[in-house]
Amino acid sequence: MAVELEEPPIESNAQVLKDLFAGTMGGIAQVLVGQPFDTVKVRLQSAPEGTYSGALDVIKQLVKNEGFAGFYKGTLTPLIGVGACVSVQFSVNEFMKRYYDRALQGKPLGLVQYFNCGAVAGFANGFLASPIEHIRIRLQTQTASSKQFVGPIDCAKKIYEIDGIRGIYKGLGPTLIRESIGLGIYFATYEALVAKDLKDHPRLTRAEIKPWKLCLYGGLSGYALWIAIYPIDVIKSKLQTDALKNSQYKTSLSVIRDVWKKQGIKGFYKGFLPTILRAAPANGATFAVFELTIRLLNQ
Repeated sequence: MAVELEEPPIESNAQVLKDLFAGTMGGIAQVLVGQPFDTVKVRLQSAPEGTYSGALDVIKQLVKNEGFAGFYKGTLTPLIGVGACVSVQFSVNEFMKRYYDRALQGKPLGLVQYFNCGAVAGFANGFLASPIEHIRIRLQTQTASSKQFVGPIDCAKKIYEIDGIRGIYKGLGPTLIRESIGLGIYFATYEALVAKDLKDHPRLTRAEIKPWKLCLYGGLSGYALWIAIYPIDVIKSKLQTDALKNSQYKTSLSVIRDVWKKQGIKGFYKGFLPTILRAAPANGATFAVFELTIRLLNQ
């Protein structure tokens, strides 16, 4: 499965800026659509065994104790942070696509190349995503009775005071693995779906693919991403919600051992339902907004 690039295979500041801006818009759309699902997922992943009976129980307790605003706790951090992260993801991915386009001398890229583009984008993004997600998760999981932080800056300061820069970057290892493998699959799936559409409709150009199809392909790509890497995300979340002082887990391996011992394989899939429900709308919105923004900027 291959598809030729329609954009100019050149490096220019204008194109890079367009990619960054369109990625930011896609990231903002992702947060606004997906944050409630993500809050439910994180609470299921990080809560002690027996706290919640399932996703619906999390929702009920959230609404009862914190109101609907509880679903958007810590939104400022991901709104800025995820906007930046998706901006990096898409701009690096687009840069790598143009790199391969030159290396292949204009021949269509295949799935391996698209996977590599996404993997490089994911690895680069992991260094930005790790501290942003750490702070966001700390804010998402605190309740009125266990409030430690008054906002993202306060959260970052307190983590730094206790454990320095290492504390800010807690969970970096699994984040890099998740982002590299996950985004490789994510972008390769999306490009494969686009390529199939263009192959089935020879007169169609990428810029003419309808927005609802962009949403559909983005949603399916989101499914592929999370099905492939969800257990790694659980490990990351366990590390990032561990106690700041006298932490239970020292490494990812200690998380794996503990989860396996207490819950078995199902422990690595806690919170999977809200994640997979979130995947279609959040990632559909991300890709559609990115592609449509690029179209507007290129007019």
